Amino acid sequence: MTLTDTIASQVAVVTGGSKGIGYNIAKALIARGNRVIIGDILDKDGKAAVEEFNANAGKTVAAFAHADVTKYKDIQSMFDLAEKEFGGVDILIANAGIFSINHGLAPFDELDDSNSRIFDVNVSGVIKCNKAALMYMGKRGQGIIINSASAGGIYPTPGMCDYAATKHAVVGWTRSLAQLPNQCNVRVNAVCPTWVETDLISDGRLPKEFRDFIDATPKARMEDVVKAYLQCIDDKSLSGTTLSVLPDGIHIEEPVYRT
Repeated sequence: MTLTDTIASQVAVVTGGSKGIGYNIAKALIARGNRVIIGDILDKDGKAAVEEFNANAGKTVAAFAHADVTKYKDIQSMFDLAEKEFGGVDILIANAGIFSINHGLAPFDELDDSNSRIFDVNVSGVIKCNKAALMYMGKRGQGIIINSASAGGIYPTPGMCDYAATKHAVVGWTRSLAQLPNQCNVRVNAVCPTWVETDLISDGRLPKEFRDFIDATPKARMEDVVKAYLQCIDDKSLSGTTLSVLPDGIHIEEPVYRT
């Protein structure tokens, strides 16, 4: 079997795959010959994306599963669907995430219990998806996990302190799994894009001052973001590695130390 055959036979689960970065990753994977399960809470958008992918391919290359990544049963249902439809799981793109500009804007902002949702989705959701993926990938004796972090998980992000904290957690989790290939032949890496033009930052409900800040900030190109995920899939030397995607392209971020 050639490398091309291996790539074309892979099955990927992409959380948050109905729009934005997740949608573009799913599209690129399908273009390479992969089959994809899109997991999302946006049922209408997710089903529309799957219909588009299948219509363009002229066959079933994608399927949709309603998946709230804070719920382990929903996560398991994605992987169950991947096994039922396509025979297993080779790749997880743990991309689902949210951000908030309502907390962390000032050091004395009031907090309440609702503030924990960003941690439930961005941190616990990633960890739960990783744990579920390992259970399914173990059956195949190999796998690739790519966690969506952010440049905010590497660099200071004033005004979005809670979001930055969640993405630092994803970077720390990923780097701590650098030795996983020696245990189960699964590589875990993270991609850390800066601002990218997606629905996430074009939300008309954003305060004007924050909108003005985003508009004035240089952005990464979507094609570079997708390329970084594909690099994590193809480069077998990458394990516990974080790739930042900045306006000038892709950079491998070296940890302070490597175990």
